[in-house]
Amino acid sequence: MKPLTARLHGYLDYLTVLIFLAAPAVLGFGGLPAKLAWLLAGVHLAMTLVTKFPLGVFRRLAFALHGWVERIVGPALIAVAFLPDIFSVKPAFAFFAGMGLVIIAVGWLTDYAEAG
Repeated sequence: MKPLTARLHGYLDYLTVLIFLAAPAVLGFGGLPAKLAWLLAGVHLAMTLVTKFPLGVFRRLAFALHGWVERIVGPALIAVAFLPDIFSVKPAFAFFAGMGLVIIAVGWLTDYAEAG
């Protein structure tokens, strides 16, 4: 049994959006890394809003598919951290690599078969 329910996962998704929005100001990076963080905040918000789970609003995307997207995004964020424009900005590197690890961990701990 996985400890994260669909509802709890939804709360974490909205928290993730806030973290992506705030990271550039809090960690002090701008340019491409900041733009990417803000873009990812928008994409993550859109995906959360359309997911069929308790905190979804439009409920069109199956929660299991939401999980598969996150299984791709987590490792992709780690890879993105190594792009030269991000790797050269240590706070941005740490942020993207760290968020990738967090998204992977949340994926492992979430019961995607439970739609709430």
